Amino acid sequence: MINFRKHIEQFAKIEDSDWLVFSSYLEKRTFSKKSMFLKKGETENYISFIEKGEVRLFIPKEDEEKEITFGFSFQDEFVSAYDSFLTQSPSTYNLETLAETVLWSISYVDLEKVYKNTKIGNTIGRFITENLFLIKSRREQSLLNDTPEQRYLNLFKDRPNVIKQIPLKYIASYIGVTPQALSRIRKRIS
Repeated sequence: MINFRKHIEQFAKIEDSDWLVFSSYLEKRTFSKKSMFLKKGETENYISFIEKGEVRLFIPKEDEEKEITFGFSFQDEFVSAYDSFLTQSPSTYNLETLAETVLWSISYVDLEKVYKNTKIGNTIGRFITENLFLIKSRREQSLLNDTPEQRYLNLFKDRPNVIKQIPLKYIASYIGVTPQALSRIRKRIS
């Protein structure tokens, strides 16, 4: 939880009294590798900070080879099926751990309490929202503007932990190519 406070305090100082209120609502959740902690059709009830681990966001398909990976979140990042969280409606995708993962989570109801009862609550909410939006926006722009090779190189440059820790089939799906095409891209680059 200390990393969580440090992460937030990169943009705004939190008074101890506000941190006590906010942190009192945080729930520590631990998941083993390959745990599906939100499934398509379930409503997202949490925004979480990843203390340890990594999470994949993907659209499930009957044939696992056709699943569409569209996001990753890592240590010291936030993760949520945020559209489902905001609307409190069923998610259209899954969230799965790719390693043992520890999350500090706050529920929708409790976050509303933090907004109402602290000076910093809305600032924290905005910071979390902006972080989630920027990741999504960068990916969308990359899909529209870059070649698959450029997307791979950008991913390697911007988020090297993806390349080191994530199975290549998920990376291929994330950049919008087949695993065979990714293999060819990797050969051309090396």
